[in-house]
Amino acid sequence: MIIKVLLTIVFLAVMIGVGLYTRKQASSVDGFVLGGRAVGPWLTAFAFGTSYFSAVVFVGYAGQFGWKYGLSSTWIGVGNAVIGSWLAWVLLGRRTKLMTQHIESRTMPDFFGTRFADQGLRVAASIIAFVFLIPYTAGVYKGISTLFEMGFGIPYEYCVVIMAILTAVYVILGGYKATAMNDFIQGIIMLFGIVAIIVAVLNAQGGLAAAVDKLALLPSDADPAVNGGFASWFGPDPWGLLGVVVLTSLGTMGLPQMVGKFYSITDESAIKRGTIISTIFAFIVAGGCYFLGGFGRLYDPVIVNGKIAFDSIVPAMLVTLPDVLIALVVLLVLSASMSTLASLVLTSSSTMTLDLIYRDKKALPGEVEEGSIDDIVAEKIERRKVVVMRVLIMFFIAISLLIALNPPTFIAQLMGISWGALAGAFLAPFMLGLYWRGVTTTAVWACFVWGVGLTVVNMLLGNPINPINCGAIAMVGGFPVVCLVSLITKKMSAKTVDSIFECYDK
Repeated sequence: MIIKVLLTIVFLAVMIGVGLYTRKQASSVDGFVLGGRAVGPWLTAFAFGTSYFSAVVFVGYAGQFGWKYGLSSTWIGVGNAVIGSWLAWVLLGRRTKLMTQHIESRTMPDFFGTRFADQGLRVAASIIAFVFLIPYTAGVYKGISTLFEMGFGIPYEYCVVIMAILTAVYVILGGYKATAMNDFIQGIIMLFGIVAIIVAVLNAQGGLAAAVDKLALLPSDADPAVNGGFASWFGPDPWGLLGVVVLTSLGTMGLPQMVGKFYSITDESAIKRGTIISTIFAFIVAGGCYFLGGFGRLYDPVIVNGKIAFDSIVPAMLVTLPDVLIALVVLLVLSASMSTLASLVLTSSSTMTLDLIYRDKKALPGEVEEGSIDDIVAEKIERRKVVVMRVLIMFFIAISLLIALNPPTFIAQLMGISWGALAGAFLAPFMLGLYWRGVTTTAVWACFVWGVGLTVVNMLLGNPINPINCGAIAMVGGFPVVCLVSLITKKMSAKTVDSIFECYDK
């Protein structure tokens, strides 16, 4: 217990120290939200990866999908690395950096409003982000409860309150730069932690070969007479596995807190290096998490109301580890959770401040601004915006904390559909808006309705479509929606579009 407590205290002290160190760089809006658009490849890549993989992945998804698909669940981690990391950086990195800097966009809703010349899109996107990011934040708190209680014997309520306060402190102090620097430290802990834990768990089962042999002897859920499905290449349900890969991999390209990382990176050469770093990080962390979860059936899960408590599977695998490794597990989950929380609350607060409260009308590239204000007044407004964002960070953390402490029954479902709703609404218009001049404003509205409407209606009807598959359908279906509607609706002004796309010619 002394080892666990000391390691945790050192970890938390470093997090706060980074916040104090970076506080001077967070005095302006660009500094607070984007790190001055001068964050290097290592910090950006680790910030992307640690925001991607939280306790929800390590505890919830790895346990649930490992139980359902066995070793083939490792393909989810591979998909996260190849599609969710490498492809996301290749398709979005350079174009997002150049276009958002050209049109002076600081958030994803701001991008929609300026790129498609409709401030209504900016408001709608900020509301969608707010509605679906807050429950996701609450779900991250919930994801660490079992492991904290296992490692320290501290009640869940105390754990989430302490973590919320500490996360708020370093984000409020240092903004995005503090978040990125802490993400780098937390990412290193996650890399070493997942490797050490996999080695320890496999050794406890007699080695990799012995563990795989044990899995091969287990009967399939669908047909108890058939063995070996959980140790096969594509598992007992390949199509269901594909739906999970699509949802958890494509989703990163349409989530505000993920795409925002490309706004802040220094330059194009940094994007190339960041692509490699982020992909390797995802292979190790995501691949390791799902590979570990694939051995979940070798342990006895907790049964609640006649159903398996999937969140208990990974903790059951870890509870027999030595104390030092359990301390490492706690730090790993803390790292994964705090990095994701910091990204979520910073995204939520900046979106509400810049896209709803201080929704300034901006001139498009090539247009002349109507009127101007002197530098002193502009500086005062900038400082006021930063203050409002800091206040809203506390507000968002308080709301998500209340939900996490008193979770209604639908929160788990809402957590499951949040990626589908956000990425279903944002992915297609954002990506196509970076490449295709012909995307219309009406098409973006149609995709917003499609993504949110499909996932919410499915939930209200009792999920006739599995929420995972529904989310995948929402994401993929957004592309034909945007393309078809764009072909039959009024085009944007050619002059406006040309002025926006000229950033790629420089």
